[in-house]
Amino acid sequence: MRGRTLSAAIALTVFAGTVTLAAQPATASPTTGTAAARPIAASAAVLAAPDISVTNVQAHLTQFNSIATSNGGNRRAGSAGYTASLTYVKNKLQTAGYTVTEQYCSSCTYPSNNLIAEWPGGPTDQVVMFGAHLDGVSAGPGINDNATGSSVLLENALVLASQNPTMTKKVRFAWWTDEEQGLNGSRFYVNSLNTTQRGYIKGYYNFDMVGSVNGGYFINRVTSTTAAPLKAYWDSLGLQPEENVEGQGRSDDYYFQQAGIPTSGYAAGASARKTSSQAAKWGGTANSAYDPCYHRACDTTANVSATVLNRAADGVAYALWDLAVGGGTPSNDFSVAVSPTTRSVARGASTTATVSTATTAGSAQSVSLSASGAPSGVSVSFSPSSVTSGGSSTMTLTASSSAATGTFTVTVTGTGSVTRSATLTLTVTGTGGCAAAQVIGNGGFESGATVWTASSGVITNSSSKPARTGSYKAWLNGYGSTRTETLSQSVTVPAGCASYTLSFWTRIDTAETTSSTAYDKLTVRMGSTTLATYSNLNASTSYVQRTLNVAAYAGQTVTLTFTGTEDSSLQTSFVIDDVTLQAS
Repeated sequence: MRGRTLSAAIALTVFAGTVTLAAQPATASPTTGTAAARPIAASAAVLAAPDISVTNVQAHLTQFNSIATSNGGNRRAGSAGYTASLTYVKNKLQTAGYTVTEQYCSSCTYPSNNLIAEWPGGPTDQVVMFGAHLDGVSAGPGINDNATGSSVLLENALVLASQNPTMTKKVRFAWWTDEEQGLNGSRFYVNSLNTTQRGYIKGYYNFDMVGSVNGGYFINRVTSTTAAPLKAYWDSLGLQPEENVEGQGRSDDYYFQQAGIPTSGYAAGASARKTSSQAAKWGGTANSAYDPCYHRACDTTANVSATVLNRAADGVAYALWDLAVGGGTPSNDFSVAVSPTTRSVARGASTTATVSTATTAGSAQSVSLSASGAPSGVSVSFSPSSVTSGGSSTMTLTASSSAATGTFTVTVTGTGSVTRSATLTLTVTGTGGCAAAQVIGNGGFESGATVWTASSGVITNSSSKPARTGSYKAWLNGYGSTRTETLSQSVTVPAGCASYTLSFWTRIDTAETTSSTAYDKLTVRMGSTTLATYSNLNASTSYVQRTLNVAAYAGQTVTLTFTGTEDSSLQTSFVIDDVTLQAS
């Protein structure tokens, strides 16, 4: 995704009037209408959209990462890495039977080619278009931004070819160049279309950064009729998607929208920070970036959430089938979801997760549950092992005393008239047994600086800032001038436990008047990893408890550090009390 909002529009003809999409119950403009008008179970065009293998999508990501590694570390437009990426996609599509065209973008900052692919079948004057940008920035391999969108579309295109259904619309896929330099590839394409050709495109769907590790579930113009099939699928998973505010005007749907073509698309978020309410409903870390490696060298295959990626890939398939595939009566269909999506288990112990199903089309059906991908020594069972879609089951993962340790992706599959799947990330730790303990020493600071290492004056019993309990607390900053203060303690986290929770209470008061800019910050780290950041925007009149999952540090000795930084004016005080790290 491009790094800033466009500030100027090009001269394009915008067509007034309305556009009717396939299987839509009403006519609406590109930015009006509601998804509520299209109940998912009643959509006659769904026809059991295929389950897109997230493993196959990840294989494309691995290929793009290897291409970057072999070509100077990036896939920037006009570079050897970009050309190799385009060749990889083109060869896959031509082998599958697509009509593939390269379009040279002569006006691009880095002149290079867009890649356009059409599947045979469907009326040529009724086109549904799916696009993603294929280029990245020069700083790194660009795997979330935007090999995820490119790979999701590639795998959907290959699955469409393998199933070869009857088409009610012409499906056109596009991989854009030079997006990172100003949406230049897609702009060039839109400008190359005449009025009639633009009118043929009944909807353009854009997919930019659909695997962010701390991601959210965002849809471009979420309440529009165009967005309805994308929203319907995520609604079936209970995801409560939101408007893609961060991405407005920053990706390749922009010039289609300016030309009067209805647009929508999925995104998982870039450098903006996840709110507390979003973390509550989607998981992840509040007040941290959706993608911590946005436009950085660390945007590798490790910087992708398999769960978010899988849900985006399946949502694209649902929309494609809903909009462009026809023939026959609606098939019964269902979805599968796992909550939570990450679990940790020690050798000799077990953990559980809930597997939920929902009827997404037709009637409810019997769904048998199974699992694959568990490491050696870990068994998976379901109670019950079969449910009627709409029901749920408890999945139990039991690790033997000799189970393989590490982090693994377990795929849960529901089998009925079709198969649907979801993934869970399982971490196996320890040598068996949990030495449950609270490992923070002097967490209430009542013994002064004992155990802690702190900047001068941070641990105090000053009455001007009351402790939450007792007399002492840690008070960082509050000077109203440029200053950095730290508070740290080395802790040994026991192995073999199921739960690891860092808890502390903060009271933040500030003289800052802004409601949007974080001038003064409190950063919480374990080792060199930032767990959370708070700021003057988190000011409160009383203590607030903060809890963070630190299971990743099981079996390690690591330093917990609180760092307060204050700018040149207007004080912010970060007061901390009652710090605990409980392993159980």
